[in-house]
Amino acid sequence: MKISVLTENTAQLPDFRTEHGLSLFIETGMHRILFDTGQSDLFLENADKLEIDLRTADMAVISHGHYDHGGGLKAFMQINDHAPVYLSRYAFEEHLNRSGKYIGLDPALSGSPRITMLSGSLRIADGVELFSGIGCSPVRPVETDGLSVRHGDSVLPEDFRHELYMLITENSRRILFSGCSHRGILNIANGFSPDVLVGGFHFMNLDLDENGKDALNRTAEELLRFQTVFYTCHCTGRPQYDFLKEQMGSRLHYLSCGQTAVI
Repeated sequence: MKISVLTENTAQLPDFRTEHGLSLFIETGMHRILFDTGQSDLFLENADKLEIDLRTADMAVISHGHYDHGGGLKAFMQINDHAPVYLSRYAFEEHLNRSGKYIGLDPALSGSPRITMLSGSLRIADGVELFSGIGCSPVRPVETDGLSVRHGDSVLPEDFRHELYMLITENSRRILFSGCSHRGILNIANGFSPDVLVGGFHFMNLDLDENGKDALNRTAEELLRFQTVFYTCHCTGRPQYDFLKEQMGSRLHYLSCGQTAVI
């Protein structure tokens, strides 16, 4: 499997522009999948630099209903006229950041006949499954990080029911993709126990003070109990990744914009 990073917060090469967001192009032996689109059409520019033709994508999956993962969806649907798009049935809810600003998707797209709104789990192709839950009780409390969602006249703490996980099974290996892991990376790893897990850990707002380092140390210890190799990016935070890398060594890797990983 080859994973090309079209959009991410950082870049290893100066030719690739970056933004706060995530977009991956995944090539298996059978499928070509766009996983998230970043917050703009920048992923198209970077795909061209990587000589990736997104018109050949078989399908697209948007991991959750935040702009930095689905803001480029309209641009993708304009250049690719056939690939089905999969989102949670809750993706187009009114998602808000800690200051109350709307951080959701373009609601005008919600009625597109190319979009499948998912609840539960769904096998979308041979060896490719989507899940709207982790299948077990959390081993750690889910942190909202100040995010919320509007239901009618009420603004409630975010429950991240709009988050999807994509599991690809290939060559007897289970590779799980999680955009931001808002439900908690330990909860997700525990729920799926994949061979490889690709996604953000959402530690970017965690201070690296004594308490923060203690929390990351405990996280590293627990992640190492799984027989899983982790590829992280985006919302993990680069300083937080560097700290985790010291504890996890070859079991943890970072994906930057313009990078291609074969796993």
